[in-house]
Amino acid sequence: MEFGLQFFPAVGPEEKSAAEYFEDCFSIAELGDSLGWTHARTVEHYFHPYGGYSPNPIVFLSAVAQRTRHMRLITGAVLPAFNNPLKLAGEIGMLDGISNGRLEVGIARAFLPHEFSRFQVDMDESRERFTEGMEQIRRLLEEENVTCEGRFHSFDNVTSLPRPMQKPRPPFWVAATATPESFIGAGKAGHSVMVTPMTASKLREVIKLYRDAWRDAGHPGNGRVMLALHMFCHEDRRKAHDIAREPINRYFRLLSDAASDWANVNSADYPGYQKIVENLSKENFDTQLASGNAWVGTPDELVDRIAEFHELVDGFESASLQVNFSTIAYADAERSLRLFSEEVMPRFSDAGADSEPAVA
Repeated sequence: MEFGLQFFPAVGPEEKSAAEYFEDCFSIAELGDSLGWTHARTVEHYFHPYGGYSPNPIVFLSAVAQRTRHMRLITGAVLPAFNNPLKLAGEIGMLDGISNGRLEVGIARAFLPHEFSRFQVDMDESRERFTEGMEQIRRLLEEENVTCEGRFHSFDNVTSLPRPMQKPRPPFWVAATATPESFIGAGKAGHSVMVTPMTASKLREVIKLYRDAWRDAGHPGNGRVMLALHMFCHEDRRKAHDIAREPINRYFRLLSDAASDWANVNSADYPGYQKIVENLSKENFDTQLASGNAWVGTPDELVDRIAEFHELVDGFESASLQVNFSTIAYADAERSLRLFSEEVMPRFSDAGADSEPAVA
């Protein structure tokens, strides 16, 4: 099992300046790189304290590339709905070169109505923009002299520069939330899948759909599944809960506020999202802890929780953990990162995609 760092900003200028937030992130990434964490990942969001400090994952990860030497850099994820594929392909090639071939590209549809409204993009075009954009980016990275005639973007005889170091291109991840078709499509195409936490039973169901589609398409192995989770580790259980409780509660308040327009939005491309967002508005520290989607506690507690969750969902390859989420102080985040690295990660060091966690 791999453990990586997710940097999802849930802050605004009232809590922390952008300069302070980014310096904290870069210091944590540098430390994580030295402690064996496998990746750094960030999102693409706009205009709101929920994610808005990261409107361009490529820019953030370019800076992380200069502070690290080993960890992979993952966009989690770029959004074709709001970007020209010619621009994204060029930026991807550039970051792959800057990082000496350490980039992996997560791609998503976007889901916040306020972002679509401000970019003046129709939400009912979301799936088609995603499908077209992802295919155009793939071709621009893999091929030269590319010609595409699309509904949203067309170009003739284009060779994107710089060419990616990795051949035929950096690996792709698909961000999936709840729609079974997204998991099946990622499996058929041979892409890895990054998953927003859900109930263990639902997660087990969609992971099975993904792995079945992967194998049915003839791809070797079982694919790769990444889960995004909050993590806070402390020697004292009560202190762990006291420190993490309000930042996690705040994260879900911000998510609920950022997604509040769903109360008045219907889109054929997002079936069931009103109910999903309604359920998310009820999430908090206690519900996340109970469901296993927040890993907060002592090292021994986290070892047990991770092993149990791994079994409940029938396995996953990578955990992308938010360490300095929301308003967690840097000193607390650093202590948590070190303790998790020293006391938890070694217990899973022999776990691979097809094996059980190495828990003593």
